[in-house]
Amino acid sequence: CSDEFLQLEPIGTQLETNFYQTEDEIFEGLVATYDVIGWQGTGGWTMEMGLLNAASDDTYAGGSDASDQPSWVAYDQFSLTPFLGPQGGLWQKGFVGVYRANLLLQKLNERRDQFDPLFVERTEAELHLLRAWFYFDLVRFFENVPLFTEPVKLSDIESVRQVPAAETLAQIESDLRFALASVGLPESVPPNELGRFTRDVARVMMAKVIFWQNDEARMGEAATLLDETINSGAYSLMENFGDIFLRENEWGPESVYEIQFSDNRPGDFGCCFISGPVQNATEGNYNVQFFGMRDYAGPVWAAGWSFCPVSTELVEFMEGDPRFEHTIIDGNALKAQGATYTEGFQNTDFFIKKYHPVQDNIALDGTTFLAWGENIRAIRYADVLLLAAEAHNRNGNDAQARQYLNQVRSRVQLQPFQGNVSGDVLAEAIYRERRMELATEGHRFFDLLRTGRAADVLDGFQVGTHERLPIPQQELDLAQGALVQNPGY
Repeated sequence: CSDEFLQLEPIGTQLETNFYQTEDEIFEGLVATYDVIGWQGTGGWTMEMGLLNAASDDTYAGGSDASDQPSWVAYDQFSLTPFLGPQGGLWQKGFVGVYRANLLLQKLNERRDQFDPLFVERTEAELHLLRAWFYFDLVRFFENVPLFTEPVKLSDIESVRQVPAAETLAQIESDLRFALASVGLPESVPPNELGRFTRDVARVMMAKVIFWQNDEARMGEAATLLDETINSGAYSLMENFGDIFLRENEWGPESVYEIQFSDNRPGDFGCCFISGPVQNATEGNYNVQFFGMRDYAGPVWAAGWSFCPVSTELVEFMEGDPRFEHTIIDGNALKAQGATYTEGFQNTDFFIKKYHPVQDNIALDGTTFLAWGENIRAIRYADVLLLAAEAHNRNGNDAQARQYLNQVRSRVQLQPFQGNVSGDVLAEAIYRERRMELATEGHRFFDLLRTGRAADVLDGFQVGTHERLPIPQQELDLAQGALVQNPGY
């Protein structure tokens, strides 16, 4: 065959080299970068909220039996190895997000003079914020990771090196400051743009990065950032705690940021396992299916796969709190009313109520298990208030700390703390309130890590090892010595 027959120019094909030439095409790339935030099936079932629940003392791993999802059990029991655990999918997700943000920043910069300046300003700010989002996940999960601020060439793969976490955190802060300094990042978005970042997302993220570094000298800075969000007047606590997680209340007054999911992209297991592990078959929220009671038959709820059964420790901790009934489903009470379900691995007969599958929300098309459309409330106003209370307490302003803490308590008719509660006692009250308010929402594990309490409450947790996941063995093999395994693995 002649060269002319073998070597064909791509006709009607969109390639990286001939794409990203218009604002519409840049926007498509931006949407694709946001999309990675919601990925839950990369390298297996790698839903961050569910995995972080299992790693914490809020829930166990669960499932049908110990072999159902071994990576979840390994995180729950801290029996992680370079070959076993959720690290492969979390690593892949994080670096796909970083790559997409870097690529689009490069493409935007190449043609910035051809686009509307306001479009450029906003897109650039969002991309810096997206890169910060992905890297903050990566540094919390793995600590020392490769740091990329531009697309990596294939020829450079074997020369990639990890950098100290402090260097990555500095880059995260640089990206967040860039976003906050940009006139393009809006204070709010219209209904047709829900899911895009606002200035408050950047403020809260910056505060969380400061908390993660545990720098007492910067608590005033964190307090100022959180005060700006609180004083904006854009958010308020919902009157009824139990209404927060209803689908009809998505993007309610308490939502600073939600991760968007949808039940309108049908999919099934056929596309999940063609090339190995799950590969994001739909735009659904897989946590919902995982949290449901296995083979459930009864009113209100839909059946699930019995992952993340609530720990008896959390049940005892929350007993008597008004939020208990809106946080935890009592399976024995359902059985007494005639409902049935199959007991799964590590069954406690208590189940997560937030994000539990509901019969009325079952998708009408595709495979139901993969198509739950419930959004994740990634940043709630109550979280902001409690972080601000902690920041002010650590910065010596206990009066303001109590005021924010008492707002959260008053919403559920709990007695406010008075002036005799201050200092370390007040700090403990704030930590307790965070656990009570945010239980099973995936915050607890990182809260334990950043406050140095993980080893005190988590069975099997080894200091010096389990603060981070192992670097995936596949990545070590591909890097041919360029990456170094985390200590203890």
